[in-house]
This record gives sequence, C-alpha cells and structure tokens, in this order.
Amino acid sequence: MAKNYAEHHASVVVNAPVNQVYALFSHFNDFPKFMSFVKEVTYYDNQNSHWVADVAGRHEWDATNENWIENQQIGWRSTNGLENFGKVTFEPTGSNQTRVDVFLNYNPPAGPLGDAGEKLGVGSRFDNALQHDLDHFARMVQDAPAGALDPNSSNYLFHGDSAAAKGSTTQRQNRTM
Repeated sequence: MAKNYAEHHASVVVNAPVNQVYALFSHFNDFPKFMSFVKEVTYYDNQNSHWVADVAGRHEWDATNENWIENQQIGWRSTNGLENFGKVTFEPTGSNQTRVDVFLNYNPPAGPLGDAGEKLGVGSRFDNALQHDLDHFARMVQDAPAGALDPNSSNYLFHGDSAAAKGSTTQRQNRTM
C-alpha cells in the first residue's frame, strides 16, 4: 500500500481461551460497546460493513473482510470513505490466555496537513485510545460472570468509557444494540 499510511499497533493478553476471544472480537457490531472512538459498525452482509469513528474528527467508511483464519486472524480493508486496512491476530499464550495484536493502517485525511497532524499528536492520541480500549476488552472478558461471554448476547461488553455508554453512537448503531 501507499507509503504515507499511518501505522498503529496495540496489544493485550486476555485471560480466556483463543476460540472465545476470537468469537467475541470478530463480532464487530459490539465494538461501540467497549471502544471509545468507534461510534457505529453495521453490517451489509457477512463480509461487508459500514463504520463510523471519531478520532480527530468524524470519519466513515465501508469495509470488506479479508484474510480471516478462524481462531488466528481477522482482517479488513476499506472499500470507500477513510482509506484503511488492518488485521487482528490471536495467539494462545497458555491454556486460558490469548494475546491479541491489532495492526491498523490508514491514510490520514487532508493530505499533507493530515500527515503533519498524525506526526504532531493525533497518532499518539489514537495509539493511546486503541490501547485503552483493548485493555477494557481484556478486563471485561476477565471479569465477566460465568456464561456471559456469548457474542450473540454480549451484554457484558458495556463499560463507562465506551461510545455506547456515553451515548455517542449513531442512531443506526442504537437500533442494532
């Protein structure tokens, strides 16, 4: 891809088996319940989705899934809107632990001004938000009551710093929760 893509990475160890962590994390519609900057993820079908995020301004894009390997990796690339691509890898680190690594690349909007903004602080704020949200995901999985870790119900995912808890999700997202 283009060399002007900003690269971001965050990682966390989750105290749960890899199949459970993979199942929960691959349910994108729940991201606004534990992430602060993701305001909406709605599905067009099982391969394509619409995203709304608020990092240095509101941005939207459509994405298609790619390079999914069950219990190992999920990937995506945008098809319109904010140019981005990435992957999340899942690696067992013990019988009941999984390392989650998120790799995200995006083309900062506004051309050279966006590139400068990325270098002058937007990038580090995004890294911090991504790590913070991953840490929340790990704690929620660890603290969830027995039987609560079902990606089809996923009520456990709400936390105080999430977009859903703060009421900053989109109307379309609200209809799906």
